[in-house]
Amino acid sequence: MQSKAINVTDESRGIVPTILLLAWPVFVEQILTTLVSFVDTAMVGSMGPTATASVTISNSPIFLLNGLFMALGTGVTALTARAVGAGETDNVKKVIEHAVLALFAIGLPIALVMIALHRMIPVWMGAEAAIIDTAATYNLITGFGRFFVMASMILGACFRGYGDTRTPMIINIIMNIENVIGNYLLIYPVRTVTFLGRSFTMWGAGLGVAGAAIATAIGMITAGSIAMGMTLSKKNVYSVRLRDCFRMDRKLSGRILSISFPSMLERSCMSLAGIVTARTVATLGTIAIAANSLALTGESLSFMPAFAFQIAVTTLVGQCLGAGKPDLAHRFIRTTMLMAIITMSFTGMIIYVFATPIISFFTPSAEVIAMAAVCLRIIAVVQPVQVAGWVFAGALRGAGDTKMSFYITAATTWLIRTLLSVIAIRKLGLGLDAYIFCEDLEIIARCILLWIYFSKGKWKTRLENMD
Repeated sequence: MQSKAINVTDESRGIVPTILLLAWPVFVEQILTTLVSFVDTAMVGSMGPTATASVTISNSPIFLLNGLFMALGTGVTALTARAVGAGETDNVKKVIEHAVLALFAIGLPIALVMIALHRMIPVWMGAEAAIIDTAATYNLITGFGRFFVMASMILGACFRGYGDTRTPMIINIIMNIENVIGNYLLIYPVRTVTFLGRSFTMWGAGLGVAGAAIATAIGMITAGSIAMGMTLSKKNVYSVRLRDCFRMDRKLSGRILSISFPSMLERSCMSLAGIVTARTVATLGTIAIAANSLALTGESLSFMPAFAFQIAVTTLVGQCLGAGKPDLAHRFIRTTMLMAIITMSFTGMIIYVFATPIISFFTPSAEVIAMAAVCLRIIAVVQPVQVAGWVFAGALRGAGDTKMSFYITAATTWLIRTLLSVIAIRKLGLGLDAYIFCEDLEIIARCILLWIYFSKGKWKTRLENMD
């Protein structure tokens, strides 16, 4: 497998073909990854709501720790794209070297913290006693793969910055396929399987939630190993040597952090708010925890095209500004926005109409299905607005303008989603659907505020003002 860079400032391709060139691998990646995630969730869900809750109860704090590191990818992508647009190959390699340095200096300690806190996390999240042991086991086992999945995150940010969205697609597909195969063999015991009218004995380890954790960890390790191999491969036009990755350029590190730090704060803000709301939802019981998790899994159907457009516009804006073509960047943004809204309107309609069958795929529990389907329909109606916010945010990241996105996210997440949902559930005694309504209100408010800021045009000169 060979990494292939793409310079998007070549206007001979046209606006729409260039957007699609970057977006389609991310879209395919999201389709296959989401489908595999559905199968994965269904496999765990087949063991009942307790298993689903055990696997998902720790998601919010784990997302917080992952997000702190993942946010570094914002600066990495922006500066990689900027250097590619400007034709500065040596600077591209320097950014990649600093990404690898960050992996060992920041990612490794975070992974070790996740392992050390494997049991405390579900306790802090207010898990019921019945799921603490299995949740802790899941966290401990998957903890050994966290360093590797962080490698795939930060190096994937490099790949996408220089226009290679194909390599992260392949890496994620391999990781998720391994996860499903591992689940099939490790979760279930030895059983009789019928295929094409023939029955045969299928081996199984019968490890339950622990088996799901082992399968996930194996996929993570594979993904990180491939990403690192691609980064160091001489076939990569932007290949680096590992020994060069431990020499820090203070000025470049400062630029990466100046872009990434607001994104780190933004992710931390969202994750901390997620912890508060998850603890609030946990007061509604295990059924509500499982229903909320499955509604979010169902919503991930809409994230497939949304994430593809967001990733594409980040690279497009970064490379265009690096090449000194802000007008071209603006044309890319307008076209991407139109394509995204049309696509997400259709996707939102699908998940609204088929909410119950979608949730039914993940769990046999009628109570969970009924609750989660209502929540999924509430989420579906704001999909066009949500993707508009994603495109604005992606464009600002590509420009290296991340501070205002943080301010807006902090205000809307805490004052609307978190505060209102805590009041609704803890004070007014409302159910899970009230929390989802608060989430919709926050999405709308955030999109409006991002649009107002974006319209001022300050993003076009953000990185120049940092020099």
